[in-house]
Amino acid sequence: MLEDRIRRPSLLDKIVTPKEAASLIADGMVIGMSGFTRAGDAKAVPVAMAERAKSDPFKITLLTGASLGHDIDRMLTEAHVLARRMPFQTDATLRAAINRGEVMFVDQHLSETVEHLRSNQLGPIDYAIIEAAAIRPDGGIIPSTSIGNSASFAILAKKIIIEINLSQTLDLEGLHDIYIPTKRPTREAIPVVACDTRAGVPYIPIDPDKIAAIVITQEQDSFSTVEPADADTRAIADHLIRFFEEEVRLGRLDLTLNPLQAGIGTIANSVLSGLANGPFHHLRMYSEVLQDSTFDLFDAGKLSFASGSSITLSSACAARVYADFRRYRDRLVLRPQEISNHPEVIRRLGVIGINTALEVDIYGNVNSTHVNGTHMMNGIGGSGDFARNAYLSIFVTKSLAKGGRISSVVPMVPHVDHTEHDVDIIVTENGLADLRELAPRERAERVIRNCAHPTYRDELLDYFQRAVARGGHTPHLLEEALSWHQRSRETGSMLKAKEVRAAAE
Repeated sequence: MLEDRIRRPSLLDKIVTPKEAASLIADGMVIGMSGFTRAGDAKAVPVAMAERAKSDPFKITLLTGASLGHDIDRMLTEAHVLARRMPFQTDATLRAAINRGEVMFVDQHLSETVEHLRSNQLGPIDYAIIEAAAIRPDGGIIPSTSIGNSASFAILAKKIIIEINLSQTLDLEGLHDIYIPTKRPTREAIPVVACDTRAGVPYIPIDPDKIAAIVITQEQDSFSTVEPADADTRAIADHLIRFFEEEVRLGRLDLTLNPLQAGIGTIANSVLSGLANGPFHHLRMYSEVLQDSTFDLFDAGKLSFASGSSITLSSACAARVYADFRRYRDRLVLRPQEISNHPEVIRRLGVIGINTALEVDIYGNVNSTHVNGTHMMNGIGGSGDFARNAYLSIFVTKSLAKGGRISSVVPMVPHVDHTEHDVDIIVTENGLADLRELAPRERAERVIRNCAHPTYRDELLDYFQRAVARGGHTPHLLEEALSWHQRSRETGSMLKAKEVRAAAE
């Protein structure tokens, strides 16, 4: 019954169709929409907005937590609704429009978006469109499978459209911890001192008079596209397990490690799942996205508690988890992303951050976002929040891409998201480079010998040795530093012509 979901009787009169809700959105508005890595996203109103734009063109600035599911970004892009998008996306159609300059994309640290809203550097938000599992008698919004930026969007927006999703289990109620930082410059310390700390309330507190419309939906979240582990990702996990074991032997960690964070994606997910095969126990997680690996570690008896901002699962894992969600609920908490990603909390807890790189250079600089230095892939997401502030900042990547035509270890990255100062460990299937307390020349030797693929290793060593002969604290041959990317742009491969011929033979 709808009364179980909409517990303030006067709000039942606010129920409208998605088309009617979409008609409230006007040209030029700033819209804050729920959704973080394909979880807890609005599912009906954005589709109606795209349909409406076919006959009634309009454009908006769209803010979310992170990426959306259900091809929402694709539909809005094809309908020419998006003028500006931030702070993260993963959609191929939107990505192409961004790289053509048709949609202005603001690539932003995930912890910063609502800080900019709160200080009036961004916004104001005209409408927040928020998916919910239910609405409390006092009007408080009970989110679904993500919080992301939804809490601050709803609190700061002029008006709110709520999608009540009947497919989202009411067992989610009580899972969330909504804490909003106090105002600067006299902000109080965020009172999160452990992964299982609860600092706020389990709902989004709002003025119910701001609710302009309620739409009823019944569509599940999009499932994650994480691929199964392969030989390379298993090798990366094995290198990290041996590294953690050595840290324990040296007394820097114990077998419970420090709270773990892992970025979204196949490699990071596989690495975390691989920890189930190690000697570790009573692990904790302080992350953004709780993926399949989170529940693999729960089921293996290795994980004690997990804090995140969303739950994004594969089809098989979702079926297993939601069939018996109460078994996990007391060991989970979902927070606003400005808290899950807050530098203060990350530094306080001593988080071990594991994120994915597109490419790394020989000195440890990481490119997470731009192909060939120019074309946006997805965005920096939360990796920078963790890399700058983590106890250990770890980046993982396969050493080769595009069937071996591209090396993920290069002389110089053409775009830097994480400088060498924020990168402690680099891991590929070939090995692990511990860069802590090393000078640039020492880092280069370690990255090349431990992480580069043998196909490219000799050429990297040759580049480095010739650069050292020229001198400098961080030796480079500027006329050659980006030649690998130039070669790739011109030929589709970083391999030299003779190497391409040899590979063909």
